[in-house]
Amino acid sequence: MYNSGQELLRLANERGLRICDIVIENECELSEQPVEVIRNRMKEILKVMTEAANYGLERETKSVSGITGGDAKKVEEYRKKGRTLCGDAVLRAMARALSCSEVNAAMGRIVAAPTAGSNGIVPAVIITAAEVLEIDEEGIVDGLFTASGIGQIIAKNATVSGAEGGCQAECGSAAAMAAAAVVEMAGGTPEMALHAASIAIKNILGLVCDPIAGLVEAPCAKRNSSGSINALTSADLALAGVKSIIPFDEVVEAMYRVGKALPESLRETALGGLAATPTGIRLRKQILGE
Repeated sequence: MYNSGQELLRLANERGLRICDIVIENECELSEQPVEVIRNRMKEILKVMTEAANYGLERETKSVSGITGGDAKKVEEYRKKGRTLCGDAVLRAMARALSCSEVNAAMGRIVAAPTAGSNGIVPAVIITAAEVLEIDEEGIVDGLFTASGIGQIIAKNATVSGAEGGCQAECGSAAAMAAAAVVEMAGGTPEMALHAASIAIKNILGLVCDPIAGLVEAPCAKRNSSGSINALTSADLALAGVKSIIPFDEVVEAMYRVGKALPESLRETALGGLAATPTGIRLRKQILGE
């Protein structure tokens, strides 16, 4: 039904529909399932997301390797003190993104959205935005369909893999998905949603993938936290009427070309970046017993 942002926008505008409506129709057609079944499946996904996003807020969740964990609880406790620089909603999103990352590193259940390494961004942003905007479950589910539509287009025309395109392809895609979703949840137009997605990707264009010891823990968890804020700021910019000078499809193409231009050492091989620092090497040897 659509293979690009331009096609998705045209369909939405011609029919007076939201992005989520087009995505739901497409999913029903591809799966040959009624809309009720599709929406119920997404509600199950939302349930898993919510559990992962909130689990680490009250529990010190340590990774199997032991190098990460407990940060979500620290941020949540800091938020509750009521004296933060970024404000309550931002801190809630940061803590939830960290929680998802910690649950993943502890071998818990998460939703790859679009990948395990970037799994905290979409849940943190959508759940927190729903609280701020007073959106019910059905509205959150709509947002998840919007996010999935943006993810589909990126996956078709570029990549969401850190091994292929760097962390810009993982956390950048997740932030774009979340930003577009929040825009529609807030009543923004499909055009605004695509502007938000474009801005989110542009904000971290060129971000490398350099997991310490090859594990999806550090610096991944903190990039999920900052990625959630990238999504929220990009959504607010778009809702304020700020537009991306470069169209969404061209931004996605640029991200793909940049990812291909990154050296192998900066594409999830743990051979460069932070993974190659003295501390990164020491941790690798400690964890892997080298």
